Amino acid sequence: MGSSAADAAHAAMTAVAHAHAAAEARGDLAGTLGTLDDVPVFEFQPCARVLRGKDAVRRYYEHFFAEFLPRTVGFSVRSEWSTPEGLGQEYTLRLRLPDGGIGEFGIIGILLFGVEGLAGERIYAADALLELMLGPVFAETEPLPVGGL
Repeated sequence: MGSSAADAAHAAMTAVAHAHAAAEARGDLAGTLGTLDDVPVFEFQPCARVLRGKDAVRRYYEHFFAEFLPRTVGFSVRSEWSTPEGLGQEYTLRLRLPDGGIGEFGIIGILLFGVEGLAGERIYAADALLELMLGPVFAETEPLPVGGL
């Protein structure tokens, strides 16, 4: 594959990653899931937990859209970068907390390129933020194997 073919493939996968982020931001479950490969893997750091498969990821996004997204008061993109493996995005989120207060959190999400869509995500966030994001789905996560995926 020549560099122009590799560049075109990279651009196509980057477009899928941007479509995924846009679908997430508007609360579009079908659009979000439609950007994923058949067996997505979501890795959560630094707690070293993994969520595998479309059914589990669907349950995560159902909670995310119903419970987490409505807590969002605002967000800003701090940076974005792309590598052959994926698209990284760093955000600052402002959320309404369970006690009614407002909290500000940093989060880094790396949208991992797969075969035709995204292979999954690697999300770096404080445990308190991950607990809000995952809710009851956290119980479905598995320990990350030593050495990573």
